[in-house]
Amino acid sequence: MEKSTIGKYRWVIATLLLFSTTINYIDRQVISYLKELFSTPINKGGYGWSNTDYAIVTSCFTGFYAGITVLVGMFIDKIGSKLGLALSLIVWSVFGILNAFAGSSVALNAIIRSLFGVGEAGNFPASIKTAAEWFPKKERALATALFNSGTNLGAMVAALFVPWCLSYFGLIEGAKMAYILTGSFGFIWLIFWFLLYDTPAKHKKLTKEEYDYIHSDDAVAVHAAASEDVAVEETKVKWSRLFRFPQTWAFLLGKFFTDGVWYFLLFWLPDYLQKQFNMTHEQVIWPTFIVYGISILGSIFGGSLPLYFINKGGLPVQNARMRAMFIIAIIPVTLFSVQLFGNKDVFGEYASVLAIAIICIGASAHQAWSANLFTTVSDAFPKKAVASVIGIGGLGGGLGGVLTQLLVGFLTDKYKAEPQIAYSILFGYCALTYLVAWAIIRSLTLNKPAVAV
Repeated sequence: MEKSTIGKYRWVIATLLLFSTTINYIDRQVISYLKELFSTPINKGGYGWSNTDYAIVTSCFTGFYAGITVLVGMFIDKIGSKLGLALSLIVWSVFGILNAFAGSSVALNAIIRSLFGVGEAGNFPASIKTAAEWFPKKERALATALFNSGTNLGAMVAALFVPWCLSYFGLIEGAKMAYILTGSFGFIWLIFWFLLYDTPAKHKKLTKEEYDYIHSDDAVAVHAAASEDVAVEETKVKWSRLFRFPQTWAFLLGKFFTDGVWYFLLFWLPDYLQKQFNMTHEQVIWPTFIVYGISILGSIFGGSLPLYFINKGGLPVQNARMRAMFIIAIIPVTLFSVQLFGNKDVFGEYASVLAIAIICIGASAHQAWSANLFTTVSDAFPKKAVASVIGIGGLGGGLGGVLTQLLVGFLTDKYKAEPQIAYSILFGYCALTYLVAWAIIRSLTLNKPAVAV
């Protein structure tokens, strides 16, 4: 079959997932640009929070996001991606808007942000499940990289939009408008989701050639006609059984060790730039925008690297994936040099540019890593179990994220007079964690066949 005759509707689906992930991260990222409001003393018009208060609020989001992801994954495996992703988006959008009315109360902000996390937890289990349904294994990393780049697009939009709100409306009113406007974006996306999405077996715009190509690595699906997708969705997987497989633990631990790095960049990068280089909230716009923008290239590179090893090197999928992840895991070691190049006494006005360039490299490596780590699940597990395993991994990643953020809050309060010390420790941690995660994943999955559940 010539690839040009197959059709490309599956990429329409990937684009829908790209936009849902973009909206997910716009809404998630708002809070990081409001830290100036939170940290400003009450007598100067702010909320008077400590760094630890802020870390508690972001950790509550991460903790609930992680804890509920396990249940959401099972739920989405039962009701399907279409309804599951729609319900998740509605929940996170509603609570994103409600965050505008939480005021200065740390407790109320923590509660609303936690419920917001419950809604956001559905995006990745549903998206990875959808990619497994709509793409053959050799294209899944690229498809995942495409929609995973929405994490960067969302952060980029937030980097431009939220500081603008603060400047235009003022700190307090600007924060409210940022929550309300960004929380409204998702309801527009829902219209296109219900108009354009269905499972491959039911979709009227999908040709037989593209359907067969999607299932080209699944002999049963190729010969079972359209009813196969329905049968898969109706087959239940006992959740507790998934913990018996080393591939589940590999994904969980991979997320535990590396997700915290991304949460650190999402919620603390503006704070780092303000403290290290005395930037205002307007001045952090372009550095953060650039970091997240360049990271998109990392996501696409990470998704295409295994495909290169498969097509050009003739490697099996698992070997190609692990080789790509090892190469990617080496790159963040450059983060050891962030504070070296960020030394204003040595590099003067170029210090911020050099530090941001190194952070761009690390952030790009994370996105490349993430695209492949997610795809290890659809490589190893049947489609009926994918969302459940993604949920389990999300629990591990969230726990790692909570611990990382609490560590950031503790260190930045401990070294409040010398934030450079705190951030030196944190960037050093980020530099090594991917190699540790790769070694664990490799040891747990080496020569392991695909799982049958």
